[in-house]
Amino acid sequence: MTTARGALVALLAVLLPVGLGAASERPYPVTEQREPCAEFHPLRHPYFGDTHVHTAFSHDASTQGTRNTPWDAYRFARGEALGIQPYDSEGRAQRTVKLARPLDFAVVTDHAEQLGEVRICENPELPGHDSWVCRIHRRWPRASFFLMNTKANYFASPTRFGFCGPAGADCLVAARTAWREIQEAAEGAYDRSSACRFSSFVGYEWTGSARGRNLHRNVIFQSQVVPELPVSYFEAHSAQALWQQLREGCLDGRQGCGVLTIPHNSNLSGGLMFQTVREDGSPISADEARERQRWEPLIELMQHKGDSECRLGAGSEDELCGFEKLPYDSFAGRYVPWLADPPAAGSFAREALKQGLVQEEEIGANPFKYGLIASTDTHLGTPGLVEEDGHPGHGGAGAPPAGALPRGLPDDLEFNPGGLAVLWAEENSRDSLFAAMRRREAYGTSGPRMVVRFFGGFDLPENLCGSDRFVEIGYRTGVPMGADLPSSRGAAPRFAVWALRDPGTEARPGTLLQRIQIVKGWIEDGEVRERVYDVAGKAEPEARVDLATCEASGPGAESLCRVWTDPDFDSSERSFYYARVLENPTCRWSQYVCNAHRVDCSAPGRIAPELEACCAADHRRTIQERAWTSPIWYAP
Repeated sequence: MTTARGALVALLAVLLPVGLGAASERPYPVTEQREPCAEFHPLRHPYFGDTHVHTAFSHDASTQGTRNTPWDAYRFARGEALGIQPYDSEGRAQRTVKLARPLDFAVVTDHAEQLGEVRICENPELPGHDSWVCRIHRRWPRASFFLMNTKANYFASPTRFGFCGPAGADCLVAARTAWREIQEAAEGAYDRSSACRFSSFVGYEWTGSARGRNLHRNVIFQSQVVPELPVSYFEAHSAQALWQQLREGCLDGRQGCGVLTIPHNSNLSGGLMFQTVREDGSPISADEARERQRWEPLIELMQHKGDSECRLGAGSEDELCGFEKLPYDSFAGRYVPWLADPPAAGSFAREALKQGLVQEEEIGANPFKYGLIASTDTHLGTPGLVEEDGHPGHGGAGAPPAGALPRGLPDDLEFNPGGLAVLWAEENSRDSLFAAMRRREAYGTSGPRMVVRFFGGFDLPENLCGSDRFVEIGYRTGVPMGADLPSSRGAAPRFAVWALRDPGTEARPGTLLQRIQIVKGWIEDGEVRERVYDVAGKAEPEARVDLATCEASGPGAESLCRVWTDPDFDSSERSFYYARVLENPTCRWSQYVCNAHRVDCSAPGRIAPELEACCAADHRRTIQERAWTSPIWYAP
């Protein structure tokens, strides 16, 4: 073990104290039949996972050559190698991928829309298989991508194709079969033994849209008790309708059924994701705001199709908001340029967090009290595939590879490998992880496995960073990420944040940390404001990366810690705080590809057409990977 790794292990002992406990000591309801986990962490442990995964059961994935099933996705998450498209004439995958480190948990979230339609179009024994729609699907899959997605996801009140039969009955029957297989795959992957090596959840994606503006939610169930069918955009034309039907079919309709929803890609919502009015333009009520908060404790801040934290020049002067941004505000704008508008401030999570403070002040409830996570949105059935080096593309919106390996960039230049969700839980079981989601004790990363603790309180010791009881004291004298501060007694709150860099693997060590920031949003004189504070480390110009070799150099930190007091605190003002941890710069996935093909931008005449994007003016050659904690809120 190297000295650096030995230091990391010592730091982990402080951040991740371990203990044992019996099932009767679990601090959350135990709803399932299983062996208690042998390893129990009273002060909680970070579990890394992916809550947004598509397989061949999803229409868009199937039209882009994906053959991996939910069973395959869970095998991959647990560490097995997996073949991905393209496939040769014998059905052999031309590429193979494998995680260097397995995930702790994952959720397959295939689209509820078209679940039965895809099954019919690919099974000659089912009625409707010979319909013109299915013939297009099999012969011209890219045309099917646009045809069937437009039918299912573009209109305010979508209807099914005629081949589904009266009232869509044939497609619903086929969807029920696929839904049962999704459940079986999740159950087969779930480790119910005391080893608790891996947790899988039954889930799906509700792909609601309004003329290409994204309102998508991932729906995650707590246990194996789920509705007979997933509620799709065909049945529920709004998020409110989705929640109502989930209440009827799960919470009230099935004993032991627990569920939550996670919105994602607000950056592509055209400003619709965080509306505070009803369809008729009237303001939402406090009860409606509380209902949304109950259903949606988390938001997916980053994934394959961009970052949704904030946007520079749209409500923010934060220069780091330029991270992994898409230039359009909806999928319609992506495919039809004259429909494209730059993403508005109202499409980003930080603005939603600020507007939540406004709503709480005006109506007495905060509809946007979100914890922050990230995931991949892979359409290859490859959860957790987030490495920049060797990124094969995730599909979903990019062009599928033909019958041969991609010769140039394997994904559209503006897309990225996605991120990971991290849950602070006592053990790796569904009940424990679901409880962590519910209380928002979660954070997201853009891919690396950084360990981040964040506490807030009025009694946190100023010397907490030097204590080997950092976590114990943090919980005892403060609150963790995702929680509410108590009312102030006049003094300003303190925030304790500790980040440990991703140790990586022997073959690929992690990157040093650069700095920790705390992002604050608050209401002052009736106006929402924000400020970003550097609290540990610093922007170091000597930390750089050689673009030709992708070798990083310069100073950085194995870990960073700070107990910080808000110098601008006003006990009469509502506010929130979250931590953002930044690594030193490294090469972006696209630069690795350009280097592998020895692209020389000084000789444009020698560059193959499929690699010209390497020299595009908007090519981002480096990336500064990061983590975002869930906020801590203060209310007078």
